[in-house]
Amino acid sequence: MPRMLIALAALLSAFPSFAASPLETHFAADPNQKMDAWYGEQIAKYTTDPAFNTQLTRYLPASDTVPTPAKAMGDVSGAPNMLPRLKTIHDYFRSLAASSPRVKVFSIGTSEEGREMIAAAIADEALLADLENNRQRLAQLADPRLIGLDDSRAQELITQSVPVYYITGAIHSTETGNPSSLMELAYRLTVDEAPYIRAIRSKMITLITPVVETDGWERMVDLYDWHRAHPDAQYPRLLYWGHYVAHDNNRDAMLASLALTRNVIDTYTGWHAQVLHDMHESVPFLYDNTVGAGPYNSWIDPLLVGEWQQLGWNNVDTLTRLGLPGVFTHGEFDTWSPGYLMFIAATHNGISRLYETFGNAGADTVERILEPEEYERTWYRPNPPRAKVLWSQRNNNNYSQSAMLTALDYFAGNSQAFLRNFWLKSKRSVTKAADSGPAGYVLTTDDPRTSAQRKLLEVLHRQKAEVHRLDAALTVQLPKAAQADEADADGKGGKDKAPTTRTFPAGSYVVRMDQPYSRIADVLLDRQYWSPEDPQKHPYDDTGWSLGDQFGLDVVRVTDVALLKAPMQAVTWPLPAVNVEGSGALRVISNPAAAELASLRFAAKDTAMEIATEPFEVGTRTFAAGTLIVRRANAGFDAVSGRLGLASMAVDSLPDVATRKLGLPRVAILHSWISTQTEGWWRMALDELGIPFDYISTQDVARMGDLRKRFDVILFGPIGYGDTRLLVDGLPMYGNAMPWKTTALTPNLGRIDSTDDIRPGLGGNGVDNLKRFVRDGGVLITSEDTAKFAIDVGLAPGVSIASKGDLRVVGTLVRAQNTESASPVTWGYTEPFTVYTADGMAFKVSNQTRGDGNIPTAHEHKRPTGRGGADDTDLPEVAGYGVPPELPSAKPWQAVPLNVEQERNNVLLIPADQRPRALLRFADADELLVSGLIDNAGALAQKAALVDARLGKGHVLLFAINPMWRAATRGSYPLVTNAILNFDAL
Repeated sequence: MPRMLIALAALLSAFPSFAASPLETHFAADPNQKMDAWYGEQIAKYTTDPAFNTQLTRYLPASDTVPTPAKAMGDVSGAPNMLPRLKTIHDYFRSLAASSPRVKVFSIGTSEEGREMIAAAIADEALLADLENNRQRLAQLADPRLIGLDDSRAQELITQSVPVYYITGAIHSTETGNPSSLMELAYRLTVDEAPYIRAIRSKMITLITPVVETDGWERMVDLYDWHRAHPDAQYPRLLYWGHYVAHDNNRDAMLASLALTRNVIDTYTGWHAQVLHDMHESVPFLYDNTVGAGPYNSWIDPLLVGEWQQLGWNNVDTLTRLGLPGVFTHGEFDTWSPGYLMFIAATHNGISRLYETFGNAGADTVERILEPEEYERTWYRPNPPRAKVLWSQRNNNNYSQSAMLTALDYFAGNSQAFLRNFWLKSKRSVTKAADSGPAGYVLTTDDPRTSAQRKLLEVLHRQKAEVHRLDAALTVQLPKAAQADEADADGKGGKDKAPTTRTFPAGSYVVRMDQPYSRIADVLLDRQYWSPEDPQKHPYDDTGWSLGDQFGLDVVRVTDVALLKAPMQAVTWPLPAVNVEGSGALRVISNPAAAELASLRFAAKDTAMEIATEPFEVGTRTFAAGTLIVRRANAGFDAVSGRLGLASMAVDSLPDVATRKLGLPRVAILHSWISTQTEGWWRMALDELGIPFDYISTQDVARMGDLRKRFDVILFGPIGYGDTRLLVDGLPMYGNAMPWKTTALTPNLGRIDSTDDIRPGLGGNGVDNLKRFVRDGGVLITSEDTAKFAIDVGLAPGVSIASKGDLRVVGTLVRAQNTESASPVTWGYTEPFTVYTADGMAFKVSNQTRGDGNIPTAHEHKRPTGRGGADDTDLPEVAGYGVPPELPSAKPWQAVPLNVEQERNNVLLIPADQRPRALLRFADADELLVSGLIDNAGALAQKAALVDARLGKGHVLLFAINPMWRAATRGSYPLVTNAILNFDAL
């Protein structure tokens, strides 16, 4: 008994007594500090229920020198009916810096449209004065090689250093509460003398970017101002957030194709921060998805998983003890994909965090009615939000600030431990090459897709991953490959093949895994496998993303540590231009499925070019159809082709070869006013490739009587809704018009495209105009739901959507391959290659306009009961009864052949030269999966992935895949650019 009492006493002493040190005391304000009474009254006024606030944010300290947010905005943060402009937000942070030595503001880059992004650092004056020295110390912890992986030296640096906690807001432009919340948080951290805030200031640096998506923020404020000026009118949703994409800007952390992502990566890694905490507003009342659900990303350090649990559950515990309802963690968000902005930290040895608070997509105070799945109690949400609530922007601010202050308080109290983990994760990233592997990845210098290879290397460079080049050829051992079909004698497994080797030529690129940021390279270059049996049945986003496959490159995962001992040199940036090989006035540029051939055509628009329509040989080299030929090249042309990374060969003469003059196609990108999200990736792709285009809407098409006079090719990228009727009819025409245009009230709307009313759709006129465009020789390129639209409205006779059956696919990479139908669209693709499928869409083609119906085929026909075996023909014993003709046989991607009986007087029969052809089909079931999740692969195998449908003189290309997705699918870009370049010869 005495021993038990002693143990109980020890246990109780480990926890603070509420009587001695209650939570309220820990977070108490400084009783000697003057308070801004008016500001506190406004907070209380705008908070719809006292339960939606805590003692941390019920008051605001007063200052004689530092302005409150009300000074900048005219009212307190979170006040109703107002959203601050970007200039107001940035000016306010600069006013904090001007009035207090505890704040410094840094410009961290600009958006696609030139708007500035900032980061404000807040800490004690002494810490900010020592900012550069602290940065240098953190740099040594971030790269353990600088101190020889010395733990004792690291401990000295940890003791001398303070961590950096980076907070970002408003990446999603409709989530409008965080900029003003972060303004007030910055003020509190600057002037509040509460003991816990003094500790935060003295033990860490808080770094804040109040608005990440600066272009979208200005458009959202415009939209909200229009709403306030027309309070009784319906108003459009925010159609354009960033210049290219909307919600998907938070899926760009792998490719870093957006300026905002690159700016945040540069800031996070430049400061050597320990945390990236991204703030969102779409879940009641506060969801700390730091913990998340499984499966967790397989490439992160296990230490990070512990940190997620530690921080997430502590946050929930503290906020619940402070009295806030509706705070939870875990949830259903899986932490698999590394595409989220916060994951920049996870893949760079830091801690990724994300809050979802409850926003109203504006500053209105409104009654909100939740769905059952949002308010029902479950094990991870024992204190759920209320099912019906009057909700204000101030409520939202109270939650986000209270949560952030408690998170900063906990982090400051454990700052040395988190710095120690930062060092350990960085060190383990360096040692993982030898400890767990792989040793690295190799991109061979003889890969024919030089331009795509350079793009992938640029992605790695954006991520701060180091790249080297081999000084000499290197031979490495490859892992043993098990053969499942060769069972051991005891039947317990596969039989191993003998080890194989591979030799990489000198100059091959090496991404070593003994570097601090090895994890980001590993996660991008490795393949992914999501088991169909995984307990998580609803993946939150794409399940596969391996970039080497998506770029169409030969990227080899090497486990042989001999790679690390090979002589190699670090790559310098930018990469040098590709030199012309050989000599002579003519240029021959092969087409290994390179989208940059289209870039070259438009960049060198004054240079006459031809394209070979058949293979030919120059010396010992064979060039395939699709090769570009320039008969009069100059230094300027060579500079352009070299900059694009194209391998150009100079020769004095060429053999006789069939060619076609290559013109300058007139291209348009067509968008709807339903959503501009997914087609934005197509716009970005063409802009990045330098392909000029007109940007037209479905309403424009409805008005344009002769599209063919204006355009040769129209790209109609995916919309994301899959509703043909909505696309044609548009939004219901009830009530008022919904303009999207530039006015004095909305100066930032209508810059990319404009309309007096977003509601009208394509309409019957638009459908007819598209049909006329194709019949007159135009090329219409569609994908996913716009391909379905084309089928539904009769633009693709003989094509239908294939049944998915029991197929399950969620953002998966699969293999596709050419069919027997040759086409310039597939020039350069000689082997099966990787494509992206969102949900397993595929096509079925027919020689009849309305499909094959019930035409019996050899594969589907089942013989009746009778004599013989299952494969025998039961012939009646009657004179003159011959063997019946064989039933037609067709592969899943082919049309079923019709016999003369079926063709006779068949008004649905498509003329032979107008019949649809499958140009690409999905691979066989056992070869289909590359990366991600696929269940019941046989339901997709061998079906048509890309169809060329005919209508009159023109073509409609139907992609079941998305060839231009999130800047990642560069290996399938050439399917689109080939079609553009060869629009007149498909």
